[in-house]
Formats: sequence, C-alpha cells, structure tokens
Amino acid sequence: MSKSLINKILITLGFLFLYRVLAYVPVPGVNVDVVKEFFDSQSGNALGMLNMFSGNAVQRLSIISLGIMPYITASIIMELLAATFPSLGQLKKERDGMVKYMQIIRYATVVITLIQAIGVSIGLHSLTGKGGESAIMIDMQTFVVIAAISMLAGTMILVWIGEQITQRGIGNGISLIIFAGIVSGIPAAIAGTINLVNTGELNFLILIAIVAIILVTVGFIIYVELAERRIPVSYSRKVLMQNQKKRIMNYIPIKLNLSGVIPPIFASAILMFPSTILQSSTNPIVQKIADILNPNGFVFNVLMFFLVIFFAYFYASIVFNAKDIAENLKRQGGFIPGVRPGEPTAAYLNEVASRLTFWGALYLAIIATLPWILVKAMGVPFYFGGTAVLIVVQVALDTMRKIEAQIYMSKYQTLSAVGL
Repeated sequence: MSKSLINKILITLGFLFLYRVLAYVPVPGVNVDVVKEFFDSQSGNALGMLNMFSGNAVQRLSIISLGIMPYITASIIMELLAATFPSLGQLKKERDGMVKYMQIIRYATVVITLIQAIGVSIGLHSLTGKGGESAIMIDMQTFVVIAAISMLAGTMILVWIGEQITQRGIGNGISLIIFAGIVSGIPAAIAGTINLVNTGELNFLILIAIVAIILVTVGFIIYVELAERRIPVSYSRKVLMQNQKKRIMNYIPIKLNLSGVIPPIFASAILMFPSTILQSSTNPIVQKIADILNPNGFVFNVLMFFLVIFFAYFYASIVFNAKDIAENLKRQGGFIPGVRPGEPTAAYLNEVASRLTFWGALYLAIIATLPWILVKAMGVPFYFGGTAVLIVVQVALDTMRKIEAQIYMSKYQTLSAVGL
C-alpha cells in the first residue's frame, strides 16, 4: 500500500473522528437528560429515523443534530430545478458554472437548516421530563437564536468535512458521513439485543431469524450492486493497429443499479424534512399528520417505495448520458455490432439503460420497504430499515472500489518508474 493511499485513509478517518466528536457537543442551554428521555420513547418514528442517520446526535441535541440532511435536501431541489430549467442545467456542465451551482446549494442549505433549527427549538419549548423539568434552561427567545446559530454552524461544518473527505480522502464524503452515523449505532443495538435475549424479552429463534434476514439482505445487495450489462463494442482494424500498445475496452458496462445509493437517501430526506417540522407543533391535526408519516407506518413506506422508484429514474437519467457515450464511441472509431453509429447507438443505449433502471429501481424500492414488513411481522424491538442497510453496504462497496483503484494506480506508477 502506497504512502499517499495511507495518508488519504488517515485523513478520511481523522475527519470522521471529528464528526463523531461533534455529535457529543450539545447546543447551549438545553437539558440533555430531558431530550434523551423523549427520544427513548420516539425511536420508532421520523425523529428516531433522523436520530439513526445522525449517529444519535439528535437525542443529545448536538450542534450537528440536523446532520447532513439539509444539504441533501438542497441538492435534491437544485437537481430538480436543473432538470426543469436548461440554463441551470448548463451551469452544471461548465467549470466556473459548477462553482456557482455548488454555492447556490450551500445558500439553500443555510435557509433549510435555519428553518429546521427554529422548528426544533420551538418544539422543545413544550417538552418536559418525567419530573416536570423543562428541556430549555434559558430564556426561550435567547435559546432559539443560540440553537439556530449552533445548528447552522454544525451542519455547515459537516458540509465542509464531507467536501474535504471527497477532495483529500477516500470515497464520497457526504455518503461516508451518513455511513458513519448509521454504523455508530450498531454496537449499542447489538448490546441491547443481547440484553433482551438474556432477560427473555426476545426469543432466541427470532434473533436467529433477524440475523438470517440481515445476512440474506446484505448478500443480495452485494450481488445486485456488482451486476452489470456489458454491451460489446467493435473497433475498425485501423484503430486497433494504431492502439496496439494501448488497452481498448471492448464493451460498455452499464450497472443494473445506475443511481447507486442516492434514491433512498433522497427519498428519506424528502420524507423526514416535513416530519421534523411537524413534530414541533402541538396542534392535534398537525400531530396526526406527523403520526401518519411515521417510518413504521404504512403511508410512509408506500411513499418511500414510489419516491425511491422516481429518484432512481431521475438520477439515472442524469448520470447516464447515452448521447455523449455514442459520440465518444463514434469519435474513437468504435461501434456496437448490429447498431449504426450516432443517434441509433444513443437510442439503443437509452433503451438498455431504461430496462435496467426499471429492475434497479424496483430492487431499491423493495430493499427500502421489505425489511420493514418482515420486521414489523416479527415485532423486533429496535428499528431495522432496508434504507440503512442499503446505504451501509453501497458506501462500503464504493469505498472499497476506490481503495482498489488507488492501489492499482500506485502499481502502474511504480512499474512506469522502474521502466517496465
């Protein structure tokens, strides 16, 4: 393993460690014990799901309790606007334009974070502990200002950490932050489950069934994530003679799941954003709507199913540009056997990608909702969601691929340096 790769891994681990430290820094003026009591009884709803994604930072009311979700929500809004308005979409394709595009996302993140932070702060005003103590220990207006500034600073620090990991470390920084938040809760979940088995509250056979479901789900996710359709490509004899010393790929790989981990993250962010705001209200009607959007409820999972399918198609159309692939292939003197170069090739690639996206979207939607159905039937006492498992496995696979790519790159550089 090269020194540069080790440095990148250490940088990534260092930033993730900083993220975990920030999860233990509470917002000034809040009674953490009262908040923890509340979240112990809310583990099965939207707040519990948000707490899971933030690595239990929400139940401590940490400065990063809103997590990276405001940034993801802002990214979703910008992606939808870019797909709607061609001028904004063109902005993404230009180098200077991309800088402006990302700046707009950051500004939108600030607005969304402030809205959520103020909503959470106001919601805490009516929160009391078992002994009647208030969750807020200072003046209400002062607390709202302090909490909004603290949470905004925490979220923007997370955005900065994610960008630093992406640029200087290994893997996608935003995905790794969500990954670290989910994984950080696994030891406590395992310890709690073992305790339930020891006390007799959870049957040992049910525990075995849960472990089997998790292992099968993980294995299925790995199998599908590695699946791809390889479209054969032929090159003219002239091109092959000119590139005798270069490796020319003789196929176009199209993954079954083109959109990766983005659809479930986007769907979760969209569903949790209104839930977070609604939870702060004491209005009975608003509270009823919040209960309907409970992650353990039927409505939430139906919405999750269709939103995942929508975002799978939407994101696949962004990441897979058949027209550019067809043009590059034609420029290089390559062609798909039986398909004419140019527009027919682009149409063929779009057709193949559309068919694969259908099955990929269905796979993502099932993974995101089926474990809920199985676990609901078994009455598991802790939250187990397909979205969490999907994110963990996909981010782990993506990070492993990037580490392998770095290792291969260092080997090629070594061979080039010694003249082989």
